[in-house]
Amino acid sequence: MTREKIKNLIQKAIQKAQQEKKLTKFKIPEILVEKPEEKIHGDYATNTALKIARIGKMSPMEIANLLGSRLQVLGSQLFEKVKIVEPGFINFFLSKEYLQREVEGILREGEEFGKLEIGKNQKVNAEFISANPTGFLHLGNGRGAFFGDCLSNIIEKAGYKVTREYYINDAMGNSQIKILGKTALGKGITYLTKDLQSKIKKLSPKLRLAADEGEAGFLLSQGIQKDIRDFIKKKLKIKFDKWISEENFYRKSKIKKVYDMLRKKELVYRKEGAEWLKISKFGAKKDEVIIRQTGEPTYFLSDVAYHQDKFERGFSKIINIWGADHQGHVPKMKAAAKILGFRGDFDILISQIVRLKKGKISKRRGKIVTLEWLIDEVGLDAARFFYLMKSLNTQMEFDVELAKERSAKSPVYYVQYAHARIASILRKTKNQKQKTKNLHLLSHPPELNLIKQLIRFPEVVEDTAKDYQIQRIPQYAIDLATVFHQFYRDCKVLSEDKELTEARLGLVLATKNVLKNTLYVMGISAPERM
Repeated sequence: MTREKIKNLIQKAIQKAQQEKKLTKFKIPEILVEKPEEKIHGDYATNTALKIARIGKMSPMEIANLLGSRLQVLGSQLFEKVKIVEPGFINFFLSKEYLQREVEGILREGEEFGKLEIGKNQKVNAEFISANPTGFLHLGNGRGAFFGDCLSNIIEKAGYKVTREYYINDAMGNSQIKILGKTALGKGITYLTKDLQSKIKKLSPKLRLAADEGEAGFLLSQGIQKDIRDFIKKKLKIKFDKWISEENFYRKSKIKKVYDMLRKKELVYRKEGAEWLKISKFGAKKDEVIIRQTGEPTYFLSDVAYHQDKFERGFSKIINIWGADHQGHVPKMKAAAKILGFRGDFDILISQIVRLKKGKISKRRGKIVTLEWLIDEVGLDAARFFYLMKSLNTQMEFDVELAKERSAKSPVYYVQYAHARIASILRKTKNQKQKTKNLHLLSHPPELNLIKQLIRFPEVVEDTAKDYQIQRIPQYAIDLATVFHQFYRDCKVLSEDKELTEARLGLVLATKNVLKNTLYVMGISAPERM
């Protein structure tokens, strides 16, 4: 990874200056290397001289010049030039020879390009969607679904071992399940879809034998959950490794075991006829009820038991992706994690509200716009891309009409068309194998700009695996497609110059590899024809 190579060179330059006694000895802080917004500032830049000026007991410009001269020598195989600018930035310009060699590396690695080892095969649990077990998935569920799937792909690409998990709140004592049970027994007033009516009719013999509304609701929810599972697998193309049932936690007495453990820790007390957990001691704003006045466990106690189960499974990182209505639940679960002694990373991400911007809403089930309707309307690829374009923690408007566009106006079409164009170019050649000859001929600015964009992919994977800013991935895809289209416009790929043709075909094939990898982590198809 180019950025990592530059960081290592900066560290060596500091150490070399210290060995030569040109710079005082100190512990080298974390080195930051970034891509400047403007090309005149180079391909990469660092503010290291500014960061270490105080501990180095020299001015930032003195340190920058000191390091710059050594970096020019140490990075002779990497840099065309190293430039120092006020007030102490070091800007790096990559050499064309280095970029040409990188194309060969991309071709060699193929689908493995961008795969990192920063995760060191550590176990990660990613729980997402976990929707209401009594109804259909809606627009909001789609956001968490595609974000969770893409994030899991990225984390896997970074070298972690990911378990995708779906938690079903299907306990018979849950109010939602009881309401569904009332509907099943004809006692409740709930909007009934044709599918739900059909399920009630089919299950009517079993429902009549149900002990209470909770059992009736549980029986009916199993049928609904089967439909949801099929929809997620077949239509959303998301494969979960584990489906965890809350009711199963009750049947295996896991809720009671956690309750007994909390009491043993003297963290439970009675007040106003209910039992409370002392989570305010662990960072929450106030204590929380875990046993209601009726004697029934709360949702929170179930969630504590569920997370205890997660913690016991040996994950070094746990990621929960919840809807906007769960914002207030975050500090409670963070406090519970402390009580349970979890020492790994525990990240809870909140998915904000989704609204439709345009398009006729003709297929509704009640007042809820279903995710199934959206997929049927715009297609899976467009739905995924548009959801992923916005940061998870901001509200978004889904532009249905734009998503349906079959033109360059639509960002997903624009990106997929770049891949299809590449496939079309390669179909015109007799030999579509790797083109690694004559890469030294790639020296035209559009060629070099394209290579610079290609080598950023591993860095995009690393950054996203660390900060979860998934919107970086579709933006990278758009940027890559833009640079490729510019290259295609300015550089004739197939010409009478056989050596240049082979070199450019190598670059085209490398671009196809990276673009396909980028689309893959988003769960979006890479079409050969459009």
